[in-house]
Amino acid sequence: METHFSIEQLADPDTKESEKILRACVHCGFCTATCPTYVLLGDELDSPRGRVYLLKEMLENDSPATEAVVTHIDRCLSCLSCMTTCPSGVHYMHLVDHGRRHIEETYSRPLQERIARWLLAVVLPRPNMFRAAVRAAAVARSMTGILPARVKAMLRFAPDRLPPPSVTDKPQVFAAQGRRRKRVALLTGCVQQALAPAINEATVRLLTRHGCEVVVAEGAGCCGALEHHLGRDALHRVKANVDAWTRVVEQGGLDAVVVNASGCGTMVKDYGFLLRSDPAYADKAKRISVLTRDVTELMAELGLKEPMISIGQRIAYQSPCSMQHGQKVASQPKTLLAKAGFTLVDIAEEHLCCGSAGTYNILQPNLATQLRDRKVANIMAAKPDIIASGNIGCMVQIGSGADIPIVHTVELLDWATGGVKPAALNHGS
Repeated sequence: METHFSIEQLADPDTKESEKILRACVHCGFCTATCPTYVLLGDELDSPRGRVYLLKEMLENDSPATEAVVTHIDRCLSCLSCMTTCPSGVHYMHLVDHGRRHIEETYSRPLQERIARWLLAVVLPRPNMFRAAVRAAAVARSMTGILPARVKAMLRFAPDRLPPPSVTDKPQVFAAQGRRRKRVALLTGCVQQALAPAINEATVRLLTRHGCEVVVAEGAGCCGALEHHLGRDALHRVKANVDAWTRVVEQGGLDAVVVNASGCGTMVKDYGFLLRSDPAYADKAKRISVLTRDVTELMAELGLKEPMISIGQRIAYQSPCSMQHGQKVASQPKTLLAKAGFTLVDIAEEHLCCGSAGTYNILQPNLATQLRDRKVANIMAAKPDIIASGNIGCMVQIGSGADIPIVHTVELLDWATGGVKPAALNHGS
């Protein structure tokens, strides 16, 4: 694609990167076939190719975002399926992230929308605040008739109750069982801490059982993805995590930063890019990105112990977009589940997003619900006993429409190798 950025514009590192991305696009349209919003709406402007044109015009002219541009960019899930499909290597993720920051800086949204996005950015990354918000939601449900639509969408995903906080999420070191094979840092996350603390608990059990010393680092917290994909500045969170894990490296070395929420993993693996222009952080951030592994990537490297129980349930593994498209981690979870004794079933349209996409199911509830229903129908057609996933957002989204248990992959691997049976599988047993 031909571009016409000025020399002054290209002095900005983000604009320079976006120009490089735009020039890689050859208008082939392969991306349209795998774009969830184009599949649903059939509108060229709701395809990656159409959005690339919109972003090019806006960034090249350095013009304020228009309502039309905002509409079509907001509808993008950032599922990154287009990046898997693209034969030209267009790095759409960095381009649309740049576009979202430009929108945030130049476009004034309606008041209700501004409030909703502010609440999401403030509440979700803070587990204690999120727990308080869930308690408040129980009261707010009685007033749904008078609440704005955006608030109703938020309440739809608020659980009736939350499990108590887990001591696992506090800064500490978990010793390896037997000979120490690796020393790893675990990102405990934010929303996941509140919604499903059992995931981190299962992760620690699984890793220590396989010879890993697990460090929950002081000062590490939310990865920053939620704010980043809202177009807000999340670099304070990125730097805090880089500092926390760098201290772990300096204190005793580190073989990996382990992430068990794939959306967070995609973000942390991009830290090196996000801080590439900061001389105080560039090298440290790049090192952290290189060290980052999804928990299934690390378990594939370690080798799963033989299962200790006979299982055999039929598993529908839902590969989160941030896993299969963002991190290119596709085979490891399925291979590990098969080795653990589960029977994997094939799912139609596995590449299409479930509609969770961070805060998308709250900000774009109609499209998100259509995608969820399509995903659930494809899963149920395979007649599984259990749904497995590697991302808390997908678990909540799919779980809101499916009538069979959905659990994290790591919980199943932990159970098979001597850990605790996932609580979701105990209901009705």
